Amino acid sequence: MTEIIDFIKNNLELIYILILVIFIGVEVIKHIPAVLHTPLMSGANALSGVVIVGAILVMLNADPDNYLALGLGFVAVVLGIINVVGGFAVTNRMLHMFKKKK
Repeated sequence: MTEIIDFIKNNLELIYILILVIFIGVEVIKHIPAVLHTPLMSGANALSGVVIVGAILVMLNADPDNYLALGLGFVAVVLGIINVVGGFAVTNRMLHMFKKKK
């Protein structure tokens, strides 16, 4: 528990930036028309792929005793994979809408 508190104390500025980015992202997404959500989600697959690769690299370089880094890396990999699979599913459905019906 003291590791988590020390991490928060040492990285307080980064936590503030993360919170600010979350609020800005929510505001930007709220003002995008609904028609553009599907193409943006399919474009976000590449970003999620970068998150997955980055999380794997962090986990590979982490100390085996550093459970915080390993746990956060695992959560990032799982959430990134869920996002990629969901994005491809939505993109596939979107592309089927543009095919001619038989």
